[in-house]
Amino acid sequence: MVKLNKIYTRTGDNGTTGLVDGSRRAKCDARMHAIGEVDELNSAIGLAAVVAEAATAKDLHRIQNDLFDLGADLATPGEDFTPSEMVLRVIPAQVEWLERAIDLLNENLPPLTSFILPGGSEAAARVHLARSIARRAERAGVALAQAEPVNPAALGYLNRLSDYLFVLARATNAGNDPLWVPGASRG
Repeated sequence: MVKLNKIYTRTGDNGTTGLVDGSRRAKCDARMHAIGEVDELNSAIGLAAVVAEAATAKDLHRIQNDLFDLGADLATPGEDFTPSEMVLRVIPAQVEWLERAIDLLNENLPPLTSFILPGGSEAAARVHLARSIARRAERAGVALAQAEPVNPAALGYLNRLSDYLFVLARATNAGNDPLWVPGASRG
């Protein structure tokens, strides 16, 4: 259980922050960049959840919790990605839940005939914003993985989450998405 009595510690005033293993990294380090992108993604999903229907909001809150797990995973350097009581890691079952959710959402959607403009309803636009941030978070995770080991399930989760958010935006618009019309403004 996390217990925070004091929000400021002054330990980061020198431009570093602590990781789960007690090591310190520069706040501009690739690991910290990936953690920050996941944090921003979590906030964007929270913004989408406040206007979502109850069942969707429940799923988005579940995803927010998963993103805290993912942040803890990224904050735990090392090569052993086995979860334990003391080490929180994203597991394949979390990715599989997203896949099942995508399949359920996609069942009643018409096939795509063009690329989608991010928007439609306010709720869908918020989900599209979260989707684009998920893709940025995934890019940051992949960049980190090129420099040091990262849990493959964490990267898979981010990849699948952007897919889920894309399909959720379509479902939120009930398949009536604004479509890209190539060259429409040329005259």
